[in-house]
Amino acid sequence: QGQLVESGGDLVQPGGSLRLSCSASGIIFTLNAMGWYRQAPGKQRELVAEMFAGGDPNYADSVKGRFTISRDNAKKMVYLQMDKLEPEDSAVYYCHARVAMPNGKETWGKGTRVTVSS
Repeated sequence: QGQLVESGGDLVQPGGSLRLSCSASGIIFTLNAMGWYRQAPGKQRELVAEMFAGGDPNYADSVKGRFTISRDNAKKMVYLQMDKLEPEDSAVYYCHARVAMPNGKETWGKGTRVTVSS
């Protein structure tokens, strides 16, 4: 059974930075696209960034130029470096894995909270 565990969420001031980490176990890491989603109160969960093993990352328009996703296939880790944070980035951030094929199995973490506020 696959498991994803996020860490790194915190309270940060606008303009600040945070780095989220996600540890994966029980999945074939290199067969999965790894990504980060977020959900703010009263809003739908949305894709923030996604990256296939060895591929170029995809970003939501709202975070392009500020967030960077990376993955360490050997350690089965995925990271989200978040810079120039804005209050609108406040949300619970979820790590996500999906097997890179049609209808591929998905795995979700439990989430880590990011609050951007002065």
